[in-house]
Amino acid sequence: MTEFLHLSRRCLLAAFAATPLVVFGKKKHIPVGLELYSVREELKKDLPATLEIVAKQGYECVEFFSAYFDWTPDYAKTVRTQLDSLGLKCYSTHNGLKSYSAEGIDKAIELNGLLGTRYIVLASAGDPKTADGWKKVAETLNQGNEKFQKSNFHAGYHNHDVEWHEVDGQRPMDILAKETDKSVVLQLDVGTCVEAGQDPVAWIEKNPGRIKSLHLKDWSAAGGYKVLFGEGSAPWKKIFAAAESVGGVEYYLIEQEGSQYTEIETADRCLVAFHNIHKS
Repeated sequence: MTEFLHLSRRCLLAAFAATPLVVFGKKKHIPVGLELYSVREELKKDLPATLEIVAKQGYECVEFFSAYFDWTPDYAKTVRTQLDSLGLKCYSTHNGLKSYSAEGIDKAIELNGLLGTRYIVLASAGDPKTADGWKKVAETLNQGNEKFQKSNFHAGYHNHDVEWHEVDGQRPMDILAKETDKSVVLQLDVGTCVEAGQDPVAWIEKNPGRIKSLHLKDWSAAGGYKVLFGEGSAPWKKIFAAAESVGGVEYYLIEQEGSQYTEIETADRCLVAFHNIHKS
């Protein structure tokens, strides 16, 4: 493992050295981070050690998933201290409906404030079966967003597969985009969009300025979500171009549900692949 990490670091440094300065001179630098669900088993065993490894691999930010909601404020402060020491940012968190509930919203605001996030992203809509059900999800997002903005956050929504399949003649994603305030972020999970047979580039172009972050999860018919970033069917170069020209992307997040490699090695390989594809 150590040899692989060292090799990857050398390859990455060499890639940066070969990249023309014009990339940084004329294009805004977009940080690339890791959705920590990708290393969930390692995180359970030792969160501080996992964050340290992720930082050494070259990730610039991380996104905590819903388990963070069980933290105490004191523990969130401890995590923030480590993030700062490692040079890692946490721009967003993944949340269940509890973070948008009357009982949980204040805790979500407190924890996200301690972590320094910008977006409190809803990643679970429950199980709405009708268009009206999805409109209620949009209402939940708007209500949350109204309260979040008072503390300098915004609400966000993370899609899965179900949002791309029509309900009552409408795609839930279209309902959510139409019925939510324009400041509610539409965090695009690329893999589930591609699996559903939808066009991620068209979606980004249809919703300019609202795609503040993307989950860079790949998918293929043969390998499902087990393929590494860049080995699936997603048209990454076109996605990056759309996200950076009209989407309003502020940061990327690599996400991996599993592969033939360990979680740590998978995260490392995906980051190297990202830099190879994004710079070309």
